[in-house]
Amino acid sequence: MSQTHAPAPSWQEDVFAALKKRGIQLIAHVPDSGHSHTILEAQRDPAIHDVVLTTEEEGVAVVSGAWLGGQRSVLLMQSSGVGNCVNMFSLLQMCQFPFLTLVTMRGEYAEFNPWQGPMGRTTRQALELMGITVVRADRPEDVEEAVEAALDSVFEAGERVAVLLGQKLIGRKKWERD
Repeated sequence: MSQTHAPAPSWQEDVFAALKKRGIQLIAHVPDSGHSHTILEAQRDPAIHDVVLTTEEEGVAVVSGAWLGGQRSVLLMQSSGVGNCVNMFSLLQMCQFPFLTLVTMRGEYAEFNPWQGPMGRTTRQALELMGITVVRADRPEDVEEAVEAALDSVFEAGERVAVLLGQKLIGRKKWERD
């Protein structure tokens, strides 16, 4: 029996297209449904190295190492993962590595899990305190421009940028029970 999947929302296709167009060669991530299209496309693409992490802070080191090796890379994570990375963000600041992370937000619109709230409410501030510029997209039509602008800032100007992808983009999450 074959399983069919609904097509990815256009904003998710826009994310992957922007990453491809700007020469991303490595994508580091902890599995996340909000990033599922980008992750699946990266796994299918022989020009992109897909690195599955056990924890988000490993991703800061992985993408920094990729830069030192001459590769453009991106770290994908949820807002809850930002809290795990705060200490590792000092590596970016001290070494002035260009850095891009795409962050799917939790703890916002129709959140069912109260544990997601505290980090979701402070993600922007945590990133900014660590010297990372924050760009946010809450509407599908804003995602492509936000990601492309961040890619330019990171790889043309050497900045550290996080694109926050609002929870409304992903939609309501449901607790699935068997």
